[in-house]
Amino acid sequence: MPVAPTADPVETPAVPPAQPLWRTILTPRWTALLVLAVAIAAMMSVLGVWQLDVYRSKTAEATAKQAAIAPVPLQSLFPIDSGLPAKAVARRVTVAGTWGPAADQIFIADRLHDGQAGFWVVSSVMLPAGDSGSGSGSGSGSGGSGAGSAAGAVMVVRGWVPSVDDPAAKAPLGSVSLTGAVAASEAQDSSGEAAKGRVLSSLRIPTIVDLVDYRVYDAFVVLTSVDQSSSPAAGLTLVTPPSPPTDHAGLRNVAYAFQWWLFAGFTLWMWGRMVVDANRPGDPDHQDEDDDAVPGTVSE
Repeated sequence: MPVAPTADPVETPAVPPAQPLWRTILTPRWTALLVLAVAIAAMMSVLGVWQLDVYRSKTAEATAKQAAIAPVPLQSLFPIDSGLPAKAVARRVTVAGTWGPAADQIFIADRLHDGQAGFWVVSSVMLPAGDSGSGSGSGSGSGGSGAGSAAGAVMVVRGWVPSVDDPAAKAPLGSVSLTGAVAASEAQDSSGEAAKGRVLSSLRIPTIVDLVDYRVYDAFVVLTSVDQSSSPAAGLTLVTPPSPPTDHAGLRNVAYAFQWWLFAGFTLWMWGRMVVDANRPGDPDHQDEDDDAVPGTVSE
Protein backbone atom coordinates (compact mmCIF):
# COMPACT_ATOMS: atom_id res chain seq x y z
CA MET A 1 0.00 0.00 0.00
CA PRO A 2 1.51 3.31 -0.97
CA VAL A 3 2.51 5.61 1.85
CA ALA A 4 1.63 9.28 1.56
CA PRO A 5 4.62 11.55 1.61
CA THR A 6 5.10 13.49 4.83
CA ALA A 7 5.69 17.23 4.90
CA ASP A 8 8.15 18.97 7.12
CA PRO A 9 6.57 21.10 9.87
CA VAL A 10 5.94 24.76 9.06
CA GLU A 11 8.54 27.00 10.59
CA THR A 12 7.08 30.13 12.18
CA PRO A 13 9.05 33.33 12.63
CA ALA A 14 10.75 33.56 15.97
CA VAL A 15 9.38 36.33 18.20
CA PRO A 16 12.27 38.40 19.52
CA PRO A 17 12.42 38.63 23.30
CA ALA A 18 11.35 41.86 24.95
CA GLN A 19 14.20 44.27 25.47
CA PRO A 20 14.43 46.68 28.42
CA LEU A 21 12.16 49.69 28.02
CA TRP A 22 15.00 52.13 28.54
CA ARG A 23 16.74 50.80 25.42
CA THR A 24 13.70 51.69 23.36
CA ILE A 25 13.52 55.11 24.97
CA LEU A 26 17.19 55.81 24.15
CA THR A 27 16.78 55.13 20.45
CA PRO A 28 17.07 58.31 18.34
CA ARG A 29 13.45 58.17 17.26
CA TRP A 30 11.91 58.02 20.73
CA THR A 31 14.42 60.40 22.26
CA ALA A 32 13.53 62.98 19.62
CA LEU A 33 9.82 62.43 20.23
CA LEU A 34 10.40 62.83 23.98
CA VAL A 35 12.11 66.17 23.45
CA LEU A 36 9.22 67.27 21.24
CA ALA A 37 6.60 66.08 23.77
CA VAL A 38 8.34 67.86 26.65
CA ALA A 39 8.58 71.07 24.60
CA ILE A 40 4.87 70.93 23.74
CA ALA A 41 3.91 70.14 27.35
CA ALA A 42 6.09 72.99 28.63
CA MET A 43 4.46 75.43 26.22
CA MET A 44 0.99 74.30 27.32
CA SER A 45 1.97 74.63 30.99
CA VAL A 46 3.16 78.19 30.40
CA LEU A 47 -0.14 79.00 28.69
CA GLY A 48 -1.97 77.62 31.74
CA VAL A 49 0.06 79.80 34.10
CA TRP A 50 -0.62 82.79 31.86
CA GLN A 51 -4.37 82.19 32.03
CA LEU A 52 -4.17 81.94 35.82
CA ASP A 53 -2.24 85.22 35.93
CA VAL A 54 -4.98 86.84 33.84
CA TYR A 55 -7.54 85.66 36.40
CA ARG A 56 -5.48 87.03 39.28
CA SER A 57 -5.02 90.32 37.47
CA LYS A 58 -8.77 90.64 36.93
CA THR A 59 -9.43 89.86 40.59
CA ALA A 60 -6.87 92.41 41.78
CA GLU A 61 -8.30 95.01 39.42
CA ALA A 62 -11.83 94.38 40.70
CA THR A 63 -10.63 94.61 44.31
CA ALA A 64 -8.81 97.89 43.64
CA LYS A 65 -11.88 99.28 41.89
CA GLN A 66 -14.06 98.31 44.82
CA ALA A 67 -11.67 99.90 47.29
CA ALA A 68 -11.65 103.14 45.31
CA ILE A 69 -15.42 103.53 45.58
CA ALA A 70 -16.43 105.83 48.42
CA PRO A 71 -18.32 104.04 51.21
CA VAL A 72 -22.09 104.45 51.27
CA PRO A 73 -24.59 103.86 54.08
CA LEU A 74 -25.49 100.18 54.34
CA GLN A 75 -29.19 101.03 54.22
CA SER A 76 -28.78 102.56 50.75
CA LEU A 77 -27.63 99.25 49.24
CA PHE A 78 -30.61 97.08 50.14
CA PRO A 79 -33.38 97.02 52.76
CA ILE A 80 -33.30 94.87 55.84
CA ASP A 81 -36.26 92.78 54.70
CA SER A 82 -34.64 91.61 51.46
CA GLY A 83 -31.82 89.19 50.72
CA LEU A 84 -28.25 90.23 50.08
CA PRO A 85 -27.77 91.17 46.39
CA ALA A 86 -24.61 89.84 44.77
CA LYS A 87 -23.51 93.32 43.70
CA ALA A 88 -23.39 94.43 47.35
CA VAL A 89 -20.78 91.84 48.42
CA ALA A 90 -17.44 93.47 49.32
CA ARG A 91 -18.90 96.98 48.96
CA ARG A 92 -17.53 99.49 51.44
CA VAL A 93 -20.30 100.81 53.68
CA THR A 94 -20.81 103.01 56.70
CA VAL A 95 -22.88 102.00 59.71
CA ALA A 96 -24.08 104.36 62.43
CA GLY A 97 -26.02 103.25 65.47
CA THR A 98 -25.63 101.82 68.95
CA TRP A 99 -23.85 98.66 69.99
CA GLY A 100 -26.35 95.92 70.74
CA PRO A 101 -26.73 93.95 73.98
CA ALA A 102 -23.54 92.34 75.25
CA ALA A 103 -25.41 89.04 75.60
CA ASP A 104 -25.92 88.97 71.83
CA GLN A 105 -22.21 88.93 71.01
CA ILE A 106 -21.06 85.70 69.36
CA PHE A 107 -17.75 84.08 68.42
CA ILE A 108 -16.84 82.20 65.25
CA ALA A 109 -14.35 79.43 66.01
CA ASP A 110 -11.34 78.06 64.11
CA ARG A 111 -10.28 81.32 62.47
CA LEU A 112 -6.60 81.59 61.60
CA HIS A 113 -4.39 84.65 61.94
CA ASP A 114 -0.69 84.27 61.11
CA GLY A 115 -1.10 80.52 61.50
CA GLN A 116 -2.68 80.78 64.96
CA ALA A 117 -6.22 79.55 65.56
CA GLY A 118 -8.60 81.94 67.23
CA PHE A 119 -12.06 83.46 67.07
CA TRP A 120 -13.86 86.17 65.18
CA VAL A 121 -15.80 88.52 67.45
CA VAL A 122 -19.22 89.44 66.06
CA SER A 123 -21.40 92.10 67.68
CA SER A 124 -24.67 93.70 66.66
CA VAL A 125 -25.16 97.38 65.90
CA MET A 126 -28.70 98.59 66.48
CA LEU A 127 -29.83 100.94 63.73
CA PRO A 128 -31.88 104.08 64.41
CA ALA A 129 -35.63 103.78 63.97
CA GLY A 130 -36.76 104.40 60.41
CA ASP A 131 -33.19 103.90 59.11
CA SER A 132 -33.23 100.24 58.07
CA GLY A 133 -33.40 100.62 54.32
CA SER A 134 -35.51 102.33 51.70
CA GLY A 135 -37.57 99.19 50.99
CA SER A 136 -38.37 98.17 54.56
CA GLY A 137 -41.66 100.05 54.73
CA SER A 138 -43.12 100.31 58.22
CA GLY A 139 -40.92 97.55 59.60
CA SER A 140 -43.45 94.80 60.14
CA GLY A 141 -40.92 92.18 61.27
CA SER A 142 -40.79 90.54 64.66
CA GLY A 143 -39.74 92.46 67.71
CA GLY A 144 -41.69 95.61 66.82
CA SER A 145 -42.41 96.63 70.39
CA GLY A 146 -39.92 99.49 70.25
CA ALA A 147 -38.40 101.87 67.75
CA GLY A 148 -34.97 100.27 67.99
CA SER A 149 -36.40 96.81 67.49
CA ALA A 150 -38.42 97.91 64.47
CA ALA A 151 -35.30 99.32 62.83
CA GLY A 152 -33.35 96.12 63.37
CA ALA A 153 -29.59 95.63 63.42
CA VAL A 154 -26.56 94.57 61.44
CA MET A 155 -23.98 92.06 62.64
CA VAL A 156 -20.43 93.44 62.60
CA VAL A 157 -17.27 91.31 62.55
CA ARG A 158 -15.21 93.45 64.93
CA GLY A 159 -11.96 91.49 64.72
CA TRP A 160 -9.95 88.43 65.74
CA VAL A 161 -8.86 87.28 69.20
CA PRO A 162 -6.88 84.20 70.26
CA SER A 163 -9.38 83.33 73.01
CA VAL A 164 -12.98 84.11 73.91
CA ASP A 165 -11.67 85.19 77.32
CA ASP A 166 -9.38 87.80 75.80
CA PRO A 167 -10.09 91.24 77.37
CA ALA A 168 -10.23 92.75 73.88
CA ALA A 169 -13.31 90.65 73.15
CA LYS A 170 -15.38 92.48 75.76
CA ALA A 171 -18.63 93.69 74.21
CA PRO A 172 -18.57 97.44 73.49
CA LEU A 173 -21.22 99.91 74.64
CA GLY A 174 -22.61 103.21 73.42
CA SER A 175 -22.91 104.86 70.05
CA VAL A 176 -20.73 103.86 67.14
CA SER A 177 -19.96 105.04 63.63
CA LEU A 178 -17.86 102.63 61.59
CA THR A 179 -16.74 101.70 58.10
CA GLY A 180 -16.49 98.17 56.78
CA ALA A 181 -17.06 95.79 53.88
CA VAL A 182 -20.20 93.77 53.25
CA ALA A 183 -19.80 89.99 53.60
CA ALA A 184 -22.23 87.18 52.85
CA SER A 185 -23.08 84.23 55.07
CA GLU A 186 -20.78 81.22 54.83
CA ALA A 187 -21.98 78.04 53.17
CA GLN A 188 -21.38 75.68 56.11
CA ASP A 189 -24.58 75.02 58.03
CA SER A 190 -24.39 75.79 61.75
CA SER A 191 -28.11 75.94 62.51
CA GLY A 192 -27.85 73.08 64.99
CA GLU A 193 -25.37 75.02 67.12
CA ALA A 194 -27.72 77.86 68.06
CA ALA A 195 -28.83 76.14 71.27
CA LYS A 196 -25.31 75.16 72.36
CA GLY A 197 -24.01 78.63 73.17
CA ARG A 198 -22.52 81.64 71.46
CA VAL A 199 -19.49 79.96 69.87
CA LEU A 200 -20.37 78.92 66.32
CA SER A 201 -18.41 77.14 63.61
CA SER A 202 -19.56 79.32 60.72
CA LEU A 203 -20.68 82.85 60.02
CA ARG A 204 -24.33 82.53 59.08
CA ILE A 205 -27.26 84.90 59.44
CA PRO A 206 -29.84 82.03 59.46
CA THR A 207 -28.18 80.76 62.65
CA ILE A 208 -27.91 84.17 64.29
CA VAL A 209 -31.59 85.02 63.83
CA ASP A 210 -32.34 82.21 66.28
CA LEU A 211 -30.09 83.85 68.87
CA VAL A 212 -31.51 87.38 68.87
CA ASP A 213 -35.01 88.83 69.22
CA TYR A 214 -34.77 91.56 66.59
CA ARG A 215 -34.45 91.70 62.83
CA VAL A 216 -30.98 91.62 61.31
CA TYR A 217 -29.64 92.35 57.85
CA ASP A 218 -28.95 89.37 55.62
CA ALA A 219 -25.27 90.32 55.58
CA PHE A 220 -22.30 91.00 57.81
CA VAL A 221 -20.08 94.06 57.88
CA VAL A 222 -16.38 93.33 58.34
CA LEU A 223 -15.01 96.26 60.34
CA THR A 224 -12.16 98.21 58.75
CA SER A 225 -12.20 101.45 60.76
CA VAL A 226 -14.10 103.15 63.57
CA ASP A 227 -14.84 106.85 63.85
CA GLN A 228 -12.59 108.60 66.34
CA SER A 229 -15.58 109.71 68.37
CA SER A 230 -16.64 106.09 68.86
CA SER A 231 -15.15 103.59 71.25
CA PRO A 232 -12.20 101.92 69.43
CA ALA A 233 -11.82 98.17 69.14
CA ALA A 234 -8.69 98.12 71.28
CA GLY A 235 -6.68 94.92 71.15
CA LEU A 236 -8.67 93.34 68.33
CA THR A 237 -6.92 92.27 65.13
CA LEU A 238 -8.93 93.42 62.14
CA VAL A 239 -10.19 90.72 59.79
CA THR A 240 -9.33 90.89 56.08
CA PRO A 241 -12.39 92.13 54.16
CA PRO A 242 -13.91 89.80 51.54
CA SER A 243 -12.84 90.00 47.91
CA PRO A 244 -15.36 91.08 45.28
CA PRO A 245 -17.22 88.20 43.62
CA THR A 246 -15.51 86.87 40.51
CA ASP A 247 -17.41 87.39 37.28
CA HIS A 248 -17.93 84.60 34.76
CA ALA A 249 -15.20 85.99 32.49
CA GLY A 250 -12.63 85.54 35.24
CA LEU A 251 -13.75 82.00 35.97
CA ARG A 252 -13.38 81.19 32.29
CA ASN A 253 -9.66 82.00 32.56
CA VAL A 254 -9.33 79.50 35.42
CA ALA A 255 -11.04 76.85 33.29
CA TYR A 256 -8.67 77.59 30.42
CA ALA A 257 -5.68 77.22 32.74
CA PHE A 258 -6.72 73.75 33.87
CA GLN A 259 -7.51 72.84 30.27
CA TRP A 260 -3.97 73.68 29.15
CA TRP A 261 -2.45 71.71 32.05
CA LEU A 262 -4.65 68.74 31.17
CA PHE A 263 -3.43 68.87 27.58
CA ALA A 264 0.19 69.03 28.79
CA GLY A 265 -0.24 65.91 30.90
CA PHE A 266 -2.05 64.11 28.09
CA THR A 267 0.83 64.85 25.69
CA LEU A 268 3.38 63.20 27.98
CA TRP A 269 1.03 60.29 28.64
CA MET A 270 0.59 59.70 24.91
CA TRP A 271 4.35 59.60 24.40
CA GLY A 272 4.73 57.07 27.21
CA ARG A 273 1.93 54.93 25.83
CA MET A 274 3.50 54.90 22.38
CA VAL A 275 6.89 53.87 23.80
CA VAL A 276 5.37 50.98 25.74
CA ASP A 277 3.52 49.80 22.63
CA ALA A 278 6.69 50.05 20.52
CA ASN A 279 8.64 47.99 23.06
CA ARG A 280 6.30 45.02 22.87
CA PRO A 281 7.72 41.91 21.13
CA GLY A 282 6.48 41.54 17.58
CA ASP A 283 5.99 45.26 17.07
CA PRO A 284 7.65 46.42 13.82
CA ASP A 285 9.44 49.19 15.74
CA HIS A 286 10.89 46.58 18.08
CA GLN A 287 12.68 44.59 15.35
CA ASP A 288 16.13 45.35 14.06
CA GLU A 289 16.21 47.14 10.74
CA ASP A 290 18.39 44.43 9.10
CA ASP A 291 16.11 41.59 10.16
CA ASP A 292 13.96 40.19 7.35
CA ALA A 293 10.84 38.18 7.90
CA VAL A 294 11.53 34.44 7.88
CA PRO A 295 8.88 32.75 5.75
CA GLY A 296 7.70 29.23 6.50
CA THR A 297 8.91 26.56 4.03
CA VAL A 298 7.42 23.26 3.03
CA SER A 299 9.66 20.49 1.66
CA GLU A 300 8.26 18.09 -0.80
